[in-house]
Amino acid sequence: QMQLVESGGGLVQAGGSLRLSCKASGRTFMSYVMGWFRQAPGKGREFVARISKGGTSKSYTDSAKGRFTISRDNAENTVYLQMNSLKPEDTAVYYCAASQRTATTDSSYDYWGQGTQVTVSS
Repeated sequence: QMQLVESGGGLVQAGGSLRLSCKASGRTFMSYVMGWFRQAPGKGREFVARISKGGTSKSYTDSAKGRFTISRDNAENTVYLQMNSLKPEDTAVYYCAASQRTATTDSSYDYWGQGTQVTVSS
């Protein structure tokens, strides 16, 4: 089992920034591709970003490109999501997840955190 614990969510005004963190334990962190997903009220869970095991390959959903940056520190077993220029439509619960496959679909991820709320006011 792998345990994932997110932190860093909160309330921010439009145009502001937040940095989400996800601390992993229980499995070899560097063996997993890490992803961030989000779920807005009344909507399904959607892919936001993913990063390869070594951190050299990253991908983003179109709405996150140029504003969000995913990174990881394998020595600290932590993955981050730096979110800049936040918009009200970014409001959602954000989840980190771990997969042994390179994927952007949530069904491909094996372990999930409990989520952290991000609220962007206009």
